[in-house]
Amino acid sequence: MIEEARALRQLFLLFVTFLLADHGRETWTLCVSCSANMSTDDLSAVDGSDRPCVSERAQSVPSRVLHLRHLPVDISEQEVLALALPFGRVSKLITLRTKNQAFLEMASEEAAVTMVNYYTSATPTVRNQPIFIQYSNHRELKTDNLTNQRAQAALQAINAAAVHSGNMVAGVDGRGLVPGQSPVLRIIVENLFYPVTLEVLQQIFSKFGSVLKIITFTRNNQFQALLQFSDAVHAQHAKASLDGQNIYNSCCTLRIDFSKLSALNVKYNNDKSRDFTRADLPTGELEPTAAFGVALPHYGAAAFPPTFHQHTGLSMSGIPGSMVSPPRVSLHVAPPAIHSVLLVSNLNPESVSPHCLFILFGVYGDVQRVKILFNKKENALVQMSDGTQAQLAMSHLNGQRLHGNVIRVTLSKHPVVQLPRGGAGQEEQTLTRDFAGSALHRFKKPGSKNFNNIFPPSATLHLSNIPSSVSEDVLKDLFSSSGFTVKAFKFFQKDRKMALMQLASVEEAIEALIALHDHQLDHNQHLRVSFSKSTI
Repeated sequence: MIEEARALRQLFLLFVTFLLADHGRETWTLCVSCSANMSTDDLSAVDGSDRPCVSERAQSVPSRVLHLRHLPVDISEQEVLALALPFGRVSKLITLRTKNQAFLEMASEEAAVTMVNYYTSATPTVRNQPIFIQYSNHRELKTDNLTNQRAQAALQAINAAAVHSGNMVAGVDGRGLVPGQSPVLRIIVENLFYPVTLEVLQQIFSKFGSVLKIITFTRNNQFQALLQFSDAVHAQHAKASLDGQNIYNSCCTLRIDFSKLSALNVKYNNDKSRDFTRADLPTGELEPTAAFGVALPHYGAAAFPPTFHQHTGLSMSGIPGSMVSPPRVSLHVAPPAIHSVLLVSNLNPESVSPHCLFILFGVYGDVQRVKILFNKKENALVQMSDGTQAQLAMSHLNGQRLHGNVIRVTLSKHPVVQLPRGGAGQEEQTLTRDFAGSALHRFKKPGSKNFNNIFPPSATLHLSNIPSSVSEDVLKDLFSSSGFTVKAFKFFQKDRKMALMQLASVEEAIEALIALHDHQLDHNQHLRVSFSKSTI
């Protein structure tokens, strides 16, 4: 009778286990080795097989303990913790590797609620695999010192690092969040092939919380922005999810850090700054002032119109890859369709030529046609390959000095540059050039390295395609004999085919690029010149 009773008890437990093992609830494994007199309300210590003993069904009642399911097979403890750390301190961690599950105990119930609420609308992913997170029916986790040692070690290491840096303090504002960080993010966009506007940033970052204010500016030859969220936890999650990602394919890489500012003071609503909580602000000047009282330089006149589109079917709400080191993939924001013809004004008519504009504007896109206006030679039309290249060239070259004049670059109303008719005079034909088939186009090959080396004009030039027979003195003499002042020179240590050369000014560097790009160095190699973000 005793043996029959034991067998019936085991069958009953297996039957209950089967009923509980559905995808909508916590998939607990009943521990048949628990003592018969154990209370069903207790959570036993994890045993050596990583199986918590429990006899309750999971409830959707808020709890500090969260249940994570459908984890990748080889997920690390750090990746599990990275899902939770933006919302507060993690007290305990249990990983169930054989079941692709884990349990987290947050320092406060408020932090757990914030985390579940966020992930309800923004499903997290680890290595492109969706993760499901829900409340556990238990109020706390109980672990012994013999199991899940690696998980506890990872947790202790992260907590120790956070305490050492002073960034993680539990219990502030009663939410157990990470109040040591600011709700303001500092954003740098690298490899800026396409212009990034305030509207683009607002759409991308609003996926992670309410964006209150944005200021965009250029500093140290880099496009930057300050963006304020309504809550620090949203800023933390946006940074963890977007840092290192590309807005467009292979370019416009986001580098994100926390600002030292706790809030932004936006005075003007225009294409450079915006306070989304204040529709009554004036448009003001071109150069908005931030909270720290420094006039921020504007980023040219280029801006996408507010109406731009994302590719359908893309979810930007998930967390891409590991939050510890997210992959560099495109967020697939689609550039708008705009005209590709630029109007360049205030040119020096004595010095400008179609070839000169072709070389300069060719740094930022493939120039198709150039037309210097016959009756107004201080004006020219430059047709780029597409609208995004036109925006990029306008962003970088508007306000630059060329041949002693500060040039203005704006979008033209003309959809294309018309070639002269057959009866046009010789001078008019000379003022218009078709460069569509030029071998000097930098961006005709998809994936070209040139896409990653587009920077604003600077006094430092990047030289490439240098033959091994050409020495430093030869290159210096080449620039000096052309009328330019060489301040510094340096070959690349690992690749002597490339070098940096610093000239006396940005204006001089612009003219040197125009004069010496494609200069023949030997019988079959021509010098390639572009602007560099580095200094010597």
